[in-house]
Amino acid sequence: MKITGRAEAFIAKPDPALAAILIYGPDAGLVRERFNALTKAVAGTLDDPFRVSEIGAETLREDPARLGDEAAALVFTGGRRVVRIRGATDTVADAITKFVEDPVGEALVLVTADDLSPRSKLRLAFEKADRAAALPCYADNERDLEAVIRETLKAAGLSISSDALSWLTDRLGGDRELSRRELEKLVIYMGDAKSITEDDVFACIGDTAAMNLDDLIYAVGDGDQATVQRVFGRLTSEGTSAISILTSVARHVLRLHETRGRMSEGKNLEAALMSLRPPVFFKFKTRFTAQLNKWSEPLLARAIELLNEAEMTAKSTDMPAEAVIERALIQLANVARSAGRR
Repeated sequence: MKITGRAEAFIAKPDPALAAILIYGPDAGLVRERFNALTKAVAGTLDDPFRVSEIGAETLREDPARLGDEAAALVFTGGRRVVRIRGATDTVADAITKFVEDPVGEALVLVTADDLSPRSKLRLAFEKADRAAALPCYADNERDLEAVIRETLKAAGLSISSDALSWLTDRLGGDRELSRRELEKLVIYMGDAKSITEDDVFACIGDTAAMNLDDLIYAVGDGDQATVQRVFGRLTSEGTSAISILTSVARHVLRLHETRGRMSEGKNLEAALMSLRPPVFFKFKTRFTAQLNKWSEPLLARAIELLNEAEMTAKSTDMPAEAVIERALIQLANVARSAGRR
């Protein structure tokens, strides 16, 4: 089966009838977090050699029977055993499919993989088997990321202003693990203070490498195709998921569209900008204003449609997500460049 909702509840208390779970997707940090959380939920630990066993994908490829042997091994100290396989691909799909179709032993087998297409042999094996589940890990949407931020800060005894929360939500989210690192850095930065403001967030996180994403976002709106390609390539090579990049660009386009709409209703430029939450970062205010003059409401509406189509194509077809999304961003940059010549 495929886990499509209430993932956190499933992870906290996985169905004991399941013999195997596949954790996969473009958010590598979230894959690792859920991999470890499921291990702890069942075995209570990550490092007890009697309760937790690791099999390398290369080992499994050379010795397919190893999986069944590990799953059937007894735990003399009591409790259920967890067998972990990292970085699986379709090259080991046959060995894993044989196991999930006819599980042996009492262990829970956990398998991680990168993003898998809907036709992936590995993914299909887990989705179709009666005692297996596939758990996708996509970049956090706004609601999920906001929950992560609130949960992390609350655990540290910190509160956060609504504007600071909006700004953080707009900047984090490409990778769950990286988001948590940034939040941990913010917690340390706050020291004995208990309430986080926009100034605190700007000072602690505003000049990090995450700002490279803003370079890409504004290059799309400016019509700078060369920068779009260069920064997109750098971000994806560093591990930023293409879907999270698309989400950030879409958020920027929606903010342009929202501001344009308020201006159409009679607000002047300054009043329309002031109503945005989070506010436009001061370093980009001039460029944001220039893009408002360049992009008409119909163009922005079409841009939103194009980005939605790209996201659907990237998530539901075998086409590489990076190629689909890069092409969409280049198309938007070309539209912006043409609009600037009018």
